[in-house]
Amino acid sequence: MSYLCCMKTEIIILGTGNALVTRCYNTCFALRNEETILLVDAGGGNGILRQLSDAGIAIGDIHDLFVTHAHTDHIIGALWVIRVFLQHKARGICQGNIRIYGHEKVIRVILNMMRDMLPQKLVKEIGVSVIFKELNDRDTFEVGNLRFQCFDILSTKEKQFGFTTCLPDGQKLVCLGDEPYNEHNRSLVEGADWLMSEAFCKYADRDTFKPYEKHHSTVKDAAQLAEELGVRNLILYHTEDKTIHTRKRDYTAEASAYFHGNIFVPDDLEVIPISLS
Repeated sequence: MSYLCCMKTEIIILGTGNALVTRCYNTCFALRNEETILLVDAGGGNGILRQLSDAGIAIGDIHDLFVTHAHTDHIIGALWVIRVFLQHKARGICQGNIRIYGHEKVIRVILNMMRDMLPQKLVKEIGVSVIFKELNDRDTFEVGNLRFQCFDILSTKEKQFGFTTCLPDGQKLVCLGDEPYNEHNRSLVEGADWLMSEAFCKYADRDTFKPYEKHHSTVKDAAQLAEELGVRNLILYHTEDKTIHTRKRDYTAEASAYFHGNIFVPDDLEVIPISLS
């Protein structure tokens, strides 16, 4: 299901859940237009292969993967994407390279997983068909016709990068990662046309799900932030899954009490068109 239609740049939501969900997949998504597919995170296992297949995205069409941080629910799926890409390339099903973007720990963890868990014939593709692009805070990188700037979210739990990018039609898209916003990054986030923000649960359910103890936000927190920063469109993800059947309705209702822009609470495999050109 898409919220809008006839748009050329879209976010394909592959998963919406936090680390321990069982009713949906872990949070990850693809940013796609006519020239570009950037996979952002890959969830915690080979379920990413099912999600990509159901979304109609061929592994061989993924040449760029940005991993926000090294938590299991974001990084382990990357190993499966790399493995299948290399196997398909060896069979002539796809061509080219796959580029992995992330900070030093992300790169180190993926390299170690490859060396420890994959066949030697695939390990030999490190630096050949699998190209690692280590990023530092505020570095820029290009994927197709999109230019990204990453930023350290200054997590106190695990080093993590978000990013901002300017879409072909001039809109600004910001991904905050899966922890709360830090004021240090205001200049990169303020005035975003599209803000992707975690919302672990409703504020009304904070005593049940304990978001603050887990270094996460509530829907109310994310909505108030978006309003303060002058955001136009707010996408909420990385949620609990115990209320998944009413999540869209209830999260939207809570967010709308604090944020006056457009609110999107997607389900897994939902497509959000975000740009006209």
